[in-house]
Amino acid sequence: MKRRHFIGAIALGTGGLAVGWGLWPARQRLMPSKPLPPVASHPAFNGWVRIGEDDRVTVVMGRSEMGQGSHTGLAMLLADELGARWDQVQIEQAPFDNIYNNQSVAADGLPFHPDNQGQLKRAAQFLTGKTMREFGLMMTGGSSSIKDLWLPMREAGASARAMLAQAAAAKWQLPVNDMVVADGVVSHASGRSARLGELALLAAQQPRPDTVTLKTPAQFRFIGRSMPRLETVDKVNGRAIFGSDVRPPGLLFACIGMNPEVGGALQSLDDSQVKTMPGVKKILAVPELYGSTAAVAVVAQTTYQAMQGLRKLPVEWSPGKASDISDATVQTSFKEALDTDNGFTYFSHGDADDAIAASKRLVKAEYSAPYLAHAAMEPLTCTVWFKDGAAQVWASTQITDLARHVVAKVLGISSDQVQLHLTLLGGGFGRRLEMDVIAQAAFIAKACEGTPVQALWDRTQDLQHDFYRPAAVSRFTAALDDNGQLTAWHNLSASQAVLPQVLNRLFGLPAAGPDKTTAEGAFDQAYEWPNAKISHCAVDLPMPVGFWRSVGHSHQAFFKESFVDEVAHAAGQDALAFRLSLLKNHPRHAKVLQTVAEKSAWKNSAYKAPDGSQRAMGLALHESFGSIVAQVVEVSVLQQKIKVHRVWCVIDCGTAVNPDLIAQQMEGSVAFALSAALYGRIQWSKGRVQQSNFHDYPVLRMPDMPKVDTFIMASNATPEGVGEPGTPPLAPAVASAVFTLTGQRLRSLPFTLANPST
Repeated sequence: MKRRHFIGAIALGTGGLAVGWGLWPARQRLMPSKPLPPVASHPAFNGWVRIGEDDRVTVVMGRSEMGQGSHTGLAMLLADELGARWDQVQIEQAPFDNIYNNQSVAADGLPFHPDNQGQLKRAAQFLTGKTMREFGLMMTGGSSSIKDLWLPMREAGASARAMLAQAAAAKWQLPVNDMVVADGVVSHASGRSARLGELALLAAQQPRPDTVTLKTPAQFRFIGRSMPRLETVDKVNGRAIFGSDVRPPGLLFACIGMNPEVGGALQSLDDSQVKTMPGVKKILAVPELYGSTAAVAVVAQTTYQAMQGLRKLPVEWSPGKASDISDATVQTSFKEALDTDNGFTYFSHGDADDAIAASKRLVKAEYSAPYLAHAAMEPLTCTVWFKDGAAQVWASTQITDLARHVVAKVLGISSDQVQLHLTLLGGGFGRRLEMDVIAQAAFIAKACEGTPVQALWDRTQDLQHDFYRPAAVSRFTAALDDNGQLTAWHNLSASQAVLPQVLNRLFGLPAAGPDKTTAEGAFDQAYEWPNAKISHCAVDLPMPVGFWRSVGHSHQAFFKESFVDEVAHAAGQDALAFRLSLLKNHPRHAKVLQTVAEKSAWKNSAYKAPDGSQRAMGLALHESFGSIVAQVVEVSVLQQKIKVHRVWCVIDCGTAVNPDLIAQQMEGSVAFALSAALYGRIQWSKGRVQQSNFHDYPVLRMPDMPKVDTFIMASNATPEGVGEPGTPPLAPAVASAVFTLTGQRLRSLPFTLANPST
């Protein structure tokens, strides 16, 4: 596993630029290395689809469903090309095979500017994709599921459609090119027809076509339509199974408590009283595993008994590696880096330093953002049953093959002896890319061999032992000429880097090359700066950091778009017009911006709402994960409280596979981003997180959710990301509106308004 992912890490950092490797042709993604396990009367046509004699079309799914609707969107791609009816479609978890690896997420992680379409970038992306095909992960993340499987799913459906047509032609002795597969039926103009299930066994025996003809957009019947989500009914009636719903026979529950200091060890525990409490079966010391802090676990017959035992367990902890670190220490480290380090330059155009030195009008500002927790609604959990040298695992994970490997390693068995059941995820946002709770569950199950055990974290453990969105500080300088025209843009930011920590704790590997996530959202934007230099300082701190919804874009967009507004104001220009002046060679971005201004009836000054309240609009534009999103927000301020009433959101994400899913993700992104903008803050004191639950780490409540109007730009381009791009523009748009209302520049997250009397 280390060898596999060492190669993958090289690909992530360098693009895998090996000449010999590049000469090998890209391998197919249709057939797995081993045939799908046989299912009676439901033959497999390739690695992605079965068709049963009962007409059921089973789509083999290699991605996790965590609320983003990817199972529905991916099934639509295959079913549309196949010619199935939507009510025939069901989902089956994919086995472990390289054809299900996520190729796009690594290629998208290369530190190239979107405008760079040069040979080096194309070669790096191609070689990285090839590398991840052989050595990558069955991973869900990076808003990549639809993008990555856009062609494989369609090709799988088209291949099965061709085999059905061949079967019908052979059975009826008619030309294969005259067969039509649609609405779950294979038909011929002569009047002959058969259901898919009637032909399934014969069709599965036909030779697979070497090439397939994909449908044109004009032929799509599902793609582009708002088809019902596959899992909705089960979620409504309670049949849906999430990680904490798993109940194998004889299940025990393990509640875990960790040293409250990051990296701290267990000094001692006294189990003499707790082990006699009702229902308590075992008390364990749990070591550091895959980034977790040393812990204790109480195993009992019920969750309540395990929780009560954990609360009453006398434990003494040793200090952690961050005992001398607090919020002030972090900020000092960032500012020292900005004062003394030029950082790694991700983007440079012209000579920004000379242009700034020559300018008589400079605009300067410094922004900051705090650490943030993921706070998914379902706290972390994993169930492991270790018996007779083999294990069954029920996990809510974003990386299924890595989870299986981690369990095998902790139990000391081979991965082939681990059967992993993927449940629905009660929210992910990047947190379930990690393996800490899965490793802990395996460790506890080994101590309880023969009995299934479900490991549980309560909300306090979830908030205080997360892998956080990094805190960051960013400095800007812009130069204007005598006519108020922008002549230079300089940006230097500082934060921890995510990728080195992730590679080390998951694979024991060093990072290779710069971590794009530190500066994404700052350097990879469409604005046509006359002169620009955008750099980042990676600061090494012991705080555990990880991938968080939209990653670097989540704070860099706030920094960048807020400063765009400041420069526009200093230049005496409207925020919309100023942005458009910097997008003359980027018509897609300009069109998105113009559309959101039109849909919202953009106003650049405060106005009275029908209820008499004073309101203002704010605007932001940002590209992330291949999609362009512009948002306009309508905001009021009453008694120092910011209220967002409405959000107009326009997205260009290429082909809109399922418009309802896109609208849902924009709404969820707004709620997620507004929670962070108004409330989100993880604070540190002597190596300990100060927040413990939703009373001091609040999220947006239903009464405060704004109305969100989503507009999707028409496009036949390849689909791009949707799950994350709606998050970055929200905070800067709100800050812009607040400035219009109050004159206050909000340069730190979460937003705090100064008292007007001070």
